[in-house]
Amino acid sequence: MIDFRRIAEPWQRYDVTVRDLPFGLALAVVSLLPALHGKGTQVGDLPVRPMDELAILVIALQSLPLAVRRRWPAVCLVLVSLGFALDQVLAYHPLASNAMPFALISAGVHLERGRRIAVAGLTAAYVLLAVVLSRLGASEPPEGYVVFYVALAFAWGIGAWLRFSRATEAERRRHVAEATRAAERTRIARELHDVVTHHVTAMVVQAEAARYLTAAPDRLDAALTAVTDTGRRAITDLRHMLDLLNPGHDTDGRTPSAGDLHALVERTRQAGQPVELAEEGDRAESAGSAEFVTYRVVQEALTNALKYAHGRPTVVHVRYGEKEISVAVSTDGSGSRTASPGGSGRGLAGLRERVEALGGEFSAGRQPGGGFLVKARVPAGSPA
Repeated sequence: MIDFRRIAEPWQRYDVTVRDLPFGLALAVVSLLPALHGKGTQVGDLPVRPMDELAILVIALQSLPLAVRRRWPAVCLVLVSLGFALDQVLAYHPLASNAMPFALISAGVHLERGRRIAVAGLTAAYVLLAVVLSRLGASEPPEGYVVFYVALAFAWGIGAWLRFSRATEAERRRHVAEATRAAERTRIARELHDVVTHHVTAMVVQAEAARYLTAAPDRLDAALTAVTDTGRRAITDLRHMLDLLNPGHDTDGRTPSAGDLHALVERTRQAGQPVELAEEGDRAESAGSAEFVTYRVVQEALTNALKYAHGRPTVVHVRYGEKEISVAVSTDGSGSRTASPGGSGRGLAGLRERVEALGGEFSAGRQPGGGFLVKARVPAGSPA
């Protein structure tokens, strides 16, 4: 099949005046054909006048300005209107007199300023033309002039409607672009929160613990090594995230999944948090973004446990089903009763939005017997 879009692409690169010129030239050439003489628009019903040298000027004045109908719509409208008025008074009536509606539609679409002045000026000019034609002996009844004026107004109205439709569509696209940018900023903020908060929290906890190990060099060295490793992982994750944001960077685009939970739990244990991981069922071959969200839920819950219940037993329970992944992270107690387990609440709020965006359920709160519980049900199979 012929791809007309690829054929039209080179033509679209030319200036708009160049692209509009062929129509005006074609209309001028066709208007010179003897067979089409007198076949144009007629107002006043004056007897048709034979073609002469002046007719060529009238034809050019009506057709050639259509080349600038989008670049300079006001200039086009004035020249075509002048040519139309001369044509009706001299009664040539070539085919080029049909250019008037095109000029009106283009002006209705592209004229930026002075629209009301243009309408008022055209109306006054049309009334003057009707008076002149009547003085020349035109047999057109008054209602005929009114009907033709309504037709011209309808052509202008078409252009105004197209202008309004384009403006509405442009405004809609602007709102969509703003919403897209806001959603992207929110997504980036969530990723930064998840990556930075988890690693930095682990580093702070490990560094605090190292302060009390000065008398045990071996344990102090291990603690400092853990801090260093955590910092390196934070840098690696941040670089990976920046690579994803850079469209020109060659990256594999891998994101964390439920399969990385063991490594996450092990790193949390190294930070001094006793964590037990229990998994049920088999991971689906294609769980979509459900595994990524599951990983983020566990990561945020363990980060909060490190912050506010350091040293307290924490249990991570993940159950893989055919249609969903269920996860629950519970901590036996809180190291600070006054602190909020979610800090500013941004992390938990972001998790709730992520889970609910996939049609799942999310809850986080204190347990009746003490401690904190984070639960999520994430439908599997959602597109990443």
